[in-house]
Amino acid sequence: MNRWRKSVFLVLALMLVAVAALAGCSSSNDGKGNNGNNDSSPSPSATTDSGGETAAAGFELGSEPLNFSFYGHYDWYTMPPWGGDEATKWIKENKKVDITAIQSGGNAAQKLNTMIASGKLPDVIWLDRGADVERLRAADMLVPFDDYLDKYPNFKKWVGDEAINMLRSSDGKIYQFPNWYTSQPIGNSGYLVNKKIYESLGSPTIETTDDFYNYLKQVKEKYPHVTPFNPDLAIDGQGLDVLFGGFANDYTPAYVANRAVPQGDKLTSLFVDPVFRESMQYASKLFREKLMSQDALTQTKDQVKEQAYNGTAAVFAGASPTEYGAVGDAELKKKDPNDGYIMIWPVHKPGVDKNKVWTGTYTQLGWNVSVITKSAKDPEKIFAFLDYLTGPEGTRTLFWGPEGTYWNGHDEDGAPIFTEAYDTDVEGRTKMMDATVNFQWNGNSVFIDKSKMKHELTLPVEKQSWEARWQNEITWKTQDNATQFINMAPAPDSPEGIIAASFEEIYKEARAKALYAKSDEEVLSILDKAEKDAQAVGYDKLLAYKTTKWQENLKSMQGN
Repeated sequence: MNRWRKSVFLVLALMLVAVAALAGCSSSNDGKGNNGNNDSSPSPSATTDSGGETAAAGFELGSEPLNFSFYGHYDWYTMPPWGGDEATKWIKENKKVDITAIQSGGNAAQKLNTMIASGKLPDVIWLDRGADVERLRAADMLVPFDDYLDKYPNFKKWVGDEAINMLRSSDGKIYQFPNWYTSQPIGNSGYLVNKKIYESLGSPTIETTDDFYNYLKQVKEKYPHVTPFNPDLAIDGQGLDVLFGGFANDYTPAYVANRAVPQGDKLTSLFVDPVFRESMQYASKLFREKLMSQDALTQTKDQVKEQAYNGTAAVFAGASPTEYGAVGDAELKKKDPNDGYIMIWPVHKPGVDKNKVWTGTYTQLGWNVSVITKSAKDPEKIFAFLDYLTGPEGTRTLFWGPEGTYWNGHDEDGAPIFTEAYDTDVEGRTKMMDATVNFQWNGNSVFIDKSKMKHELTLPVEKQSWEARWQNEITWKTQDNATQFINMAPAPDSPEGIIAASFEEIYKEARAKALYAKSDEEVLSILDKAEKDAQAVGYDKLLAYKTTKWQENLKSMQGN
């Protein structure tokens, strides 16, 4: 009898919980949006995004302090102080999140190896997908996210099933939170042109590589104290990759990034590829005629930015020149309203279709990932924070600052309703946004781009934000989908990984020597020697490995 009563009471209790849950769902945001107030705070037993989706019981961000350590696994990356800008200060105070930076000190590989050997890993590591992630996973050092996906709504909603499946490791689990993932073209690579210098030279046509060469010669002649062309090479020589994409139809910079060129169903040597060789000859010609910065291989990103802010270079090229182009445009306009920067359609070799020129690439999985290590005391709470950061509320705050200055409220899609200050205080808005660039660890590309363009396209061109104008007119249209080339790097300690490390030294030395070559013939001689040296260390085996990975990607993308 007692057992029967307990069963009845258990059933009744479960029914009451179900009714309460349904009532909770029906009282959530009905999709009509919010025209002025902050998102309603989630209850301790659920989390709610701006679209009204209620997740299963989970940690309520802000209900108690959350402290964790963060390491950016890049030589070039230095995390700014958390809470040192308006956006992270607001998150720190209102969501009770504090983050301690662990810096690479300019030697990321050694830093990570030291931490792994000591067994003292940071709570979160931000790094490229592929070899290092798998090394950590294989050593049982990472926390899988699978148990969290239904508790926190943004990851599943915005990353999407297809991309989530591509993120799965060989054990079938999810360990990676992607950054700048997307389902549509994104990217900021291309050419940044000093407007005042350009107009003073008669605004000549700059469409082909010949036009570009002649323009740089004009700059050198009339402005001897100005650098004609300054490609940003701080991150893997990406400023030169912008040039490479113009020497053949559909020649994507992903070929250079992966050090391999598709021919049929195989990947082949970059050094013998005629398009790469010709583009390297062109770059060398610009360098030896002093039409390119003579510090191109040694300058830091900060030095590139300084030139942009001071207007001491006529043309810049890079993976994201909009980052310093927007600030530079505002800085130059302070002294002269007619000064500033414009962007041009990518230059291309005569005969190449301008609509098949790619200065950069994007992938559905975006750029890099964040992983949570087993050193973390509260991994689920950290995931809840990352999920918040990639959702509408977190994105609005981190990208455009706390509510009240540049936006007030949001529409039914979660997009911020921008204030007059967003359009009029260009300098302040740009500086505020620039301050959080190095905190954008799991950027939500589609949400940001749609929110921004929804507003920008209601404005006349002259009142649109600098970045939005050029993204809409040029950069998004000239980025190639390179999803097929992801996850092709071998594990560092594998036979192919050891070959890859040796090859990388050969590649970087050959690129530098080719840039410094005294003639086109010498460029080819340098690349021929690099090919011979690369084959001697096993480049053919590395290409075979990458070919297998590439073919697996193609099958995965086709749903096989």
